[in-house]
Amino acid sequence: MEDVVIRPLEKVTLKDPILIEGLPGVGNVGKLAADYLKDQLPAKPLATVFSKFFPPQVYVSEEGIIRLVSNDLYYWKAGVSGRDLLVLGGDYQGISPEGQYEITERVLDFCSGLGVREVFTLAGFAQGRVVEEPRVLGAATNPQRVAELKKYGVTFSRNDPGGGLIGASGLFLGLGRLFGMEGACLMGETSGYFVDPRSAEAVLHVLCQALSLKIDFAALKAKAQEIDRIAQKIHDAEQRSGESSSTPAERPRDDLGYIG
Repeated sequence: MEDVVIRPLEKVTLKDPILIEGLPGVGNVGKLAADYLKDQLPAKPLATVFSKFFPPQVYVSEEGIIRLVSNDLYYWKAGVSGRDLLVLGGDYQGISPEGQYEITERVLDFCSGLGVREVFTLAGFAQGRVVEEPRVLGAATNPQRVAELKKYGVTFSRNDPGGGLIGASGLFLGLGRLFGMEGACLMGETSGYFVDPRSAEAVLHVLCQALSLKIDFAALKAKAQEIDRIAQKIHDAEQRSGESSSTPAERPRDDLGYIG
């Protein structure tokens, strides 16, 4: 097996497509956002990415059927009035720096062949505390994109993200420029301790404004309410056991200085 294998499922012609990346990371914000967008559009399967740089693992379905872990590329045609989309999601990011670079480069090369010249990456930004109303932080490849995204409420901070973008959310922009692509990363604030649908919703609201998309957020809101209930139960249990001083809301942010 090659280091990275991209197996097309369909041959398509796309109109000025935009690539949207949302792989697992902090709070699974990017993955939740990308998966939800893909389902709401709805997007169709285009290609599957297999790699030696993913964990040596297969998933087993409830019916007992296995599948190799992968990343998956979907496409959506906007019709006569808009631009087509490619949505990249999946099970894992590469588990090594070499793997991160190799997988990203191969996916970008494949997408470049389909006409992609613009990339949005979706991620979570860990604050190490509960975030009731998450901001969306941004990083972009040019000043024009920064000015555009500020119109939608995206925060561009001198200090956040400190240390830069880690993982796929950064590499797809950095390596994308080598393919002539411009773009931006949208990072939803999150505690980093739970899967965070509320942060994913905040990121998707900005993305939909930027791309003039309309989707239904009801199911994502319901997921956020369920996570809130789970978090409250954990908090209450910790208080009863006298461990309230170590709840996620009170832990220092230094515990989670990661974006992904």
